[in-house]
Amino acid sequence: MLRNYTIGATLLLSASLAFAAEAGRVVFVTGQTQVGGRAAVLDAAVQEGDDLTTGADGYIYVKTVDSGFLILRPNSKARVVAYQIDQRNPGNTRVKLELSQGVARAISGHGVKQARQNFRFNTPVAAIGVRGTDFVVYTDSQTSRVQVMSGGVVMSPFSDSCVASGVGPCEGRASRELFAGQAGLLLQVQRGQQTPQLLNNPALAPDQSEKPRADEPVGKVTQAAVLAPAQVNLDPRRSDLSLDALRPAGQSTGNNGVDSALPPPVVVTPPVVEPPVVTPPVVVEPPPPAPLPPKAQEVFWGRWTSVAGAAVMPAAIKNNNVETPIFVGDYAIARSNGATLVMPTEGTVAFNLANSEAYVQKPGAAQMRAVVDTGKLSINFVDRSFTTDLGISSGADKYDISGRGVVDYKGVMSNSASSATQIRGFLSGPNVEEAAYIFKNTTYPNTTVIGATSWKR
Repeated sequence: MLRNYTIGATLLLSASLAFAAEAGRVVFVTGQTQVGGRAAVLDAAVQEGDDLTTGADGYIYVKTVDSGFLILRPNSKARVVAYQIDQRNPGNTRVKLELSQGVARAISGHGVKQARQNFRFNTPVAAIGVRGTDFVVYTDSQTSRVQVMSGGVVMSPFSDSCVASGVGPCEGRASRELFAGQAGLLLQVQRGQQTPQLLNNPALAPDQSEKPRADEPVGKVTQAAVLAPAQVNLDPRRSDLSLDALRPAGQSTGNNGVDSALPPPVVVTPPVVEPPVVTPPVVVEPPPPAPLPPKAQEVFWGRWTSVAGAAVMPAAIKNNNVETPIFVGDYAIARSNGATLVMPTEGTVAFNLANSEAYVQKPGAAQMRAVVDTGKLSINFVDRSFTTDLGISSGADKYDISGRGVVDYKGVMSNSASSATQIRGFLSGPNVEEAAYIFKNTTYPNTTVIGATSWKR
């Protein structure tokens, strides 16, 4: 008898600790991704202590052992510090996640909902606790922002009373709450701030830093507006939810899988028993989110000298609605007053040429219009440097122009005035989505090439 009791106790203990080592499984992965230092693959186990990283095209969806989700978007780094779910005694549950860079979304599972006081989501500058929730976080080493899709969060900057090594939410005078009913708002903490800021600026939302995929769950406005996290279908091997997946907890099936709660068979004369027809539940895919309006332009360039008798200067510069313009050759460039800039501290970003203009000047001849056929611009945010290459043509003449320089902490691009290609420009945007520069090149004998370029990520 004692032996049977011991075996039973051991089995119960093993069951309560079954989730101690494994935090979840990868249910979707694409692009450059890693889990625990290895290339992420479908159905890979995510263990406590594992680091998760994504490259510029990488996404990882992890379904946690308590049916929640951790979603990592591109250019992100996260770590599962602890994920221990004790269903028998929620007071023993410990869940701690860290996001050191990029954008992540966390959807609470049932274990977290039962022990919200033991959940912590850390960034380099702040601690986030939950009120039973679905939220998205953006962070770099200096700034963190959180937006709530459902439920609520409490956010606190790190301080003597809120340390990164702690467990559970930090609450007090330095903390601030945000709930899903506060549509369009987000909380932001910057390094050194004593309390979070409540912002109403859609351009700073985490979704604007790294876009969600179309198959990412849509945040619910009310609890009835969308399936609960445990019912979100992110398993690529499953095309639909089964009947059992949607059956209320504790309700059993009988009669070879026919729902026992359905009406009994209908008996007619002559007596014929027709089995009830069970219609599988219909899963309605939420419509894709409406596209956001294009971000307003913040960097402007134009000629301050006339071309064919007419000057070509943007109204923003003419009307002095910009910071102090910079001049190179016949061109001026400026950034609008109040332009938003959040400078990353890591990574290298390649930009795409969006707009350009160029002219070629030779002695004794009028300026000739040229075309920028190809362009490359790369910015290294670690050492704050840039490199660029342009392929320009004017009639039968071809010009290959390259340059490099530095980017200061205000996002101003420049290089030496004695360079063969003199460059001046600006970066702009909460995640540096926009860049532009003007240039003057004297590489080719008796030829000066001048112009301007605009770039987008």
